[in-house]
Amino acid sequence: MFTGQSSSLRVRWAMPDLFSRTCRRSVHSEMQSRFRLFFRLSAILLFMACATTARANDHVVFGLDWKAEAEYGGYYQALATGIYARHGLDVTIEEGGPQINHMQLLMGGRVDFNLGGGRAIEFAQEHLPFLAVAAIFQRDLSVLIAHPGVGNDNFAALKGKPIMIGADTRNGWWRFLAAKYGYEDSQIRPYTFNLAPFLVNKDAIQEGYVSSEPYLIRQQGGIEPVVLPISDAGYLGYASIITTSAKLVKDNPGLVQRFVSASIEGWYSYLYGDPAPANRLIRKANPDMPKDLIDFGRKTMIQQGTVDSGDALKLGIGAMTDARWKAFYQSMVAVGVYRPGVDISKAYTTRFVDQRVGMDLKH
Repeated sequence: MFTGQSSSLRVRWAMPDLFSRTCRRSVHSEMQSRFRLFFRLSAILLFMACATTARANDHVVFGLDWKAEAEYGGYYQALATGIYARHGLDVTIEEGGPQINHMQLLMGGRVDFNLGGGRAIEFAQEHLPFLAVAAIFQRDLSVLIAHPGVGNDNFAALKGKPIMIGADTRNGWWRFLAAKYGYEDSQIRPYTFNLAPFLVNKDAIQEGYVSSEPYLIRQQGGIEPVVLPISDAGYLGYASIITTSAKLVKDNPGLVQRFVSASIEGWYSYLYGDPAPANRLIRKANPDMPKDLIDFGRKTMIQQGTVDSGDALKLGIGAMTDARWKAFYQSMVAVGVYRPGVDISKAYTTRFVDQRVGMDLKH
């Protein structure tokens, strides 16, 4: 009996043990399957994330035409607030200056985008493989500045009087003003980007930017200058034009679109949001730039409608139209700046603008 009981007990105890081992094997097998599935999914997700990151972090070098200041606030805002990054761009902004020719760097492939001033028609006239892809300034910031109380209160009054302008200006809007108001090249005096000659001579007249020189003249000279915007004289040229190579437009239009759209959003954010992020980067890049001057520049651009006026009010910042390019070209042909018969459609493309991008950020 004892032996049978013992055998029976062993069987009864063995049965649960066998069941337990079977269950453990089943559970272990299921867990292994789940772990294999988990690792496979993890590997797939990691691969997708890496691939997305590789596609997203497109490095772009963007050349300015002067040192960091409020006039470039939208670009610095897009960088500082992560707008460029959200568009999958790793952007390096390179300052310009009197000794830096970013147009040459663009031609040499050293920068991907460049602020090409207002004369992109030269691309078509000289058969250069570059295009204007956005016009950030609907109104040129350029002005002529004079002392008050000496009779230089309008463009017509400046005929025959010495005017200090830069070399680039001689072949640009100066020709337009000269034709309209009868100016002669004999009036031209060199402009050295130094206010001292203006401040010591009450008869002096010089070029400048409405967003900077008037403020500095008030601060340094204690006078309220006469400011004559060339846009008020009927000058139709766009300014702060983003340019790039025709090759990049052809080979990677998605990158061009992302850069243009992100820059436009940056400008809406800078003008209508909190400009502090951009201003910090501007002062970091250009420590000599006073905070008050940055604030004045931004305020002036808003008041003057430099960025957000005209077609931009309907089509969004950066707007360009065939009609305006044509009108500008014809006005400059009339004064000898451009040759007649140029196919100006090869100077620009509206493919990346006029889409009302970022207008929801305006408030």
